[in-house]
Amino acid sequence: MEKMPYQEETIDVTVVSTVPVAEPSPGMARGWRSGLPTLTGSLVTLRELRVSDAPALFVMLTTVEVTRFISPPPTTIEGFEKFIAWAHRERVAGQYVCFAIVPHGSDSAIGLFQIRSLEAEFGTSEWGFAVASEFWGTGIFSDGARLTIGFAFDILGTRRLEARASLANARGNAALQKLGAVREAILRKSFLRFGELHDQALWTILADEWQDARELSVSPGIH
Repeated sequence: MEKMPYQEETIDVTVVSTVPVAEPSPGMARGWRSGLPTLTGSLVTLRELRVSDAPALFVMLTTVEVTRFISPPPTTIEGFEKFIAWAHRERVAGQYVCFAIVPHGSDSAIGLFQIRSLEAEFGTSEWGFAVASEFWGTGIFSDGARLTIGFAFDILGTRRLEARASLANARGNAALQKLGAVREAILRKSFLRFGELHDQALWTILADEWQDARELSVSPGIH
C-alpha cells in the first residue's frame, strides 16, 4: 500500500482518541471495530495504535530509506497523533485497520501494518506496511505479515488481499513473493513519488490458497 489512504492535510482533529486494546476472543470477528486484538508472533506483537506511539513512529518512519517508496508520512509528531486518531475513526467505521508493530522485549512501535477495505465487508482488501530500516532483514516483517494476513482472512473475512509495490522497490517485491503472493499485473505509471511516476506490481493472496498452505504446514511461497 504505497499510496497511503490517510492524507494529513485533509484531517482536522481536536480530540485524539484513546482506544483500549482488546485481547482475542471468540467474538472478535464481530467486535474488532470497538478495539483491535493483540496478535502475538514469534518475534513481534501487533496491537492497536496508541497516541503515545506518535514520537516513536515519527522517528522510525520518516527516514529517507523508509519513505523512498511510500506516500509521504506525517511530518511532525502532532501529525502522527492525528493519523492515529484518524485510524481509530476509520476502524470504528469498518473501513480500515492499522496495527502497530512492537518487537518482543520492547513497548515501542517500530512500524505499521495496514488493511484497507476495497469493497463492502473487506471482501477485497489492500494491505501495506512500513518498518523501520534498522529492523529490515531481522524476520520481523515476515512474522508480522503472517499475523496481518491471518487477521484479514480469519477475522475480517477477506477473500482477496492485494498489495502494490513499485517495481524499483526490489526489497518490497521480494518480501511479497516470499510470503506467497502472486504477481498478477504491472500497473504502469500508477504511483507518483518525488515528481516521478513509478510502475507498480500488483500482488495478490487468496484466502483459500493461504488456508491450504496452512493446513499443509507450509509457509506460502517457501518451497
